[in-house]
Amino acid sequence: MTQPPEPSPQYRVGVDIGGTFTDLIVVDPQTGHFSIGKVLTTPADPSAAVEAVLLDTLTPNGMTTGQVQHLIHGTTLVTNAMIERKGARTALLTTQGFRDSIEIGRENRYDLYDLMLEQPRPLVPRHLRFDVPQRTLATGETLVELDEAHVARLAQELAANGLEAVAVVFLHSFTNPAAERAARDVIQRVAPNLRVSLSSDVAPEIREFERASTTIANVYVQELVETYLHG
Repeated sequence: MTQPPEPSPQYRVGVDIGGTFTDLIVVDPQTGHFSIGKVLTTPADPSAAVEAVLLDTLTPNGMTTGQVQHLIHGTTLVTNAMIERKGARTALLTTQGFRDSIEIGRENRYDLYDLMLEQPRPLVPRHLRFDVPQRTLATGETLVELDEAHVARLAQELAANGLEAVAVVFLHSFTNPAAERAARDVIQRVAPNLRVSLSSDVAPEIREFERASTTIANVYVQELVETYLHG
């Protein structure tokens, strides 16, 4: 009686794309044996380095891509883009009187006794942070209606000056996102090429500093991540 063929070994692959190197490990979960690989990262197309290191590691060891059961992926591309300030040219639209909130930050200090402490620079410099006539109360009630004409003028100016992305962060928008959504609609109508991120979508919770910082970071790297994931 003919014996059925032995099942082909299945492997698990872990790959990490760093700023300089792309590292890979291939593990046989049945035996615990593993192989490793390392190549230079290809910033213009990070997937090229992944493909190269995968083939360089599998082929000499008699393995094929068809035997890869799981692939776990990690990258520091986004972290590096934020550290090196290589994200999109981003502007901030915020409630009138609050454009400096992301620079003022909170009362907390990561080094309490350093009198010369330097705070991290916001991803959006002050000249790209704009006040918008609008005010929503903590209850969600509208105190001052959004000045849509003002938003339209800003959007036109931003697009004309080569801006690529806009973070919209209005006070108390987590209780009532209507003003932020209206601002997004205006921006998309007037300057459809601008990416727009709303704090009420990204971080709908209390504390405007954290909400603003998160929303800015989101839209700052959005294009980078989309390009990386979708090619």
